[in-house]
Amino acid sequence: MKLPFTKMHGLGNDFVLLNALQAPIELSADQIRFIADRRLGIGCDQVLMVEAGRTPGVDIHYRIFNADGNEVEQCGNGVRCVGDYLRKRALVEAEMIKVETVSGVVTLYFEKNEQIRVDMGVPVFEPEAIPLATRQRQAQYSLVLASGKVDVMAVATGNPHAVLLVEDVRQAPVSSLGPEIQQHSLFPEGVNVGFMEIVDPAHIRLRVYERGVGETFACGTGACGAVAAGINAGKLASDVEVELKGGNLGISWAGKGQAIWMTGPATTVYEGQIEI
Repeated sequence: MKLPFTKMHGLGNDFVLLNALQAPIELSADQIRFIADRRLGIGCDQVLMVEAGRTPGVDIHYRIFNADGNEVEQCGNGVRCVGDYLRKRALVEAEMIKVETVSGVVTLYFEKNEQIRVDMGVPVFEPEAIPLATRQRQAQYSLVLASGKVDVMAVATGNPHAVLLVEDVRQAPVSSLGPEIQQHSLFPEGVNVGFMEIVDPAHIRLRVYERGVGETFACGTGACGAVAAGINAGKLASDVEVELKGGNLGISWAGKGQAIWMTGPATTVYEGQIEI
């Protein structure tokens, strides 16, 4: 079958968006991997499938599949791309829309400067909800790895995140340490690993090694997770500029019990069809 698609990205974190609003699209993990393959398919970090809302009061439901074919809970850069896609095709007209994934509902606001502001929900630090294979909440969790011992902060912002502080993010061993932490037994469902350099309380540099993808140019939920962990540890201000490989995101969090907010762009690259 021929499948229409739209290629998009949020700060270089790239997506293939499929419109399943009128008719369902069923794809196997092998087909997802084919679409995501950068040599044989289109190439992307994630495949996004936009569907009709399933819950009263929700405008749109969408599903997120990593490049390895596995479905995941949330994608901060992806949800902005979904919102931009819907708005620019007049599929929604309101200044605010509610978008649902398997992890819950987030609210998008369309700003006048082409930025999209997203209520990403309340960050979660409780071990059973992240989830972690421990019942005791800690400020940091010590992991014994083949390469040595590291301490990480853990938080869920739609997806589970482990965050570790580094002196210089450009020199951080992301490609080697990321997979080790990701596969640690503390994380029964895997984890996205953030390497955070604090420039000052209102500015961090971040690299993220994502489940099923590897390092990406940007990670929206990772930016939220890093800022939430840093604020929770008393190291960051409530408004933080997050510098990623693909560009910058604005993240704001007022603290415990409050939603965390992400502001950033979304870009359409091209449209086409692929034979599946």
